[in-house]
Amino acid sequence: MSANKGAKLLEVRGLTMDFGGLRAADDVSFELFEGEIVALIGPNGAGKTTVFNCITGIYTPTSGDVIMHPPGLAPRRINGIKANSITRLGMARTFQNIRLFPAMTVLENVMIGRHCRTSTNILDAILRTPRARRERRETIAESHRLLRKVGLADLANEFSANLSYGAQRRLEIARALATAPFVLLLDEPAAGMNPQETQELDELIVRIGAEEKVAILLIEHDMKLVMNISDRIVVMEYGKEIAQGTPREIKENPRVIEAYLGEEAHA
Repeated sequence: MSANKGAKLLEVRGLTMDFGGLRAADDVSFELFEGEIVALIGPNGAGKTTVFNCITGIYTPTSGDVIMHPPGLAPRRINGIKANSITRLGMARTFQNIRLFPAMTVLENVMIGRHCRTSTNILDAILRTPRARRERRETIAESHRLLRKVGLADLANEFSANLSYGAQRRLEIARALATAPFVLLLDEPAAGMNPQETQELDELIVRIGAEEKVAILLIEHDMKLVMNISDRIVVMEYGKEIAQGTPREIKENPRVIEAYLGEEAHA
C-alpha cells in the first residue's frame, strides 16, 4: 500500500445512474490518486459494476460528473465520451469475464492493447514505412516488458487459450497496461482463482501501482485481498455509498459489518 498520495488522477462526483424506475447508483463520490489502490466493495447488486461502467464510458450517468486529471494536462469531464476515447485519454479496465483473443498468442494479445498508442496508418503498414517498422519494434519491446512484469515472459508465443486461468487473468492486466493508462480499473480480478493464484495477484497489483505510476480501482469480493492491498475502501449498498476509509476503518465500521462483512470483520 502506498504511504503518500500522489497527484489526483480521477474524480467521481455525485454519480447517479437510473435504468427506468431503478436507481442503480445514487450520488456516489470518491477520488483516486497516483500510486493508490482503492477497492469498491458491497453485496451483489450494490451498484459497483454500474459505477465502473459509468466511469469507463459504457453508460452515460444520469447525473453527476466523472473527471479525469491527466498528468500535466487540464482536467477532462468524460461523461458521455465513447469507451475507446476514454482509453486513449489514459484509462484501462479488465472485465469480470475473461475477454482475451484465444486464437492469438500471448504476445499478440498484449500488442493489440498497444494499438491506441500508435500512429501508423494502413498505408504505412502496406508500404512498411520507417515509422511503421519503428512503431512495431517499440510495440513488441513494450509488450515483452509487460509480460515480464506479469510473469508470462516464457509464454509469449503460446496461444492465450492454452494458459491456466490465473495466467489468463494476468495476461488481461498486461493487455490493459499496454494502453499506457494512468488509471486502471480491475473488475473482480481474483474471481475463480485458487489461493496461490490470488496471492500472486495480490503482489502483482501492489507492484503495478508502485512501479507503473497508476491509480488502481478494483471491484473484488475476496475480502482478504481487499484488506491486504487497499489504501482506501469505498463501500456501497443498494446503489448508495455508505462508507469510505482505510481498511482498518472499514473493518470496524458497524454499518459496513451489518451490510456486508458480517462475522468476517471479526476474524
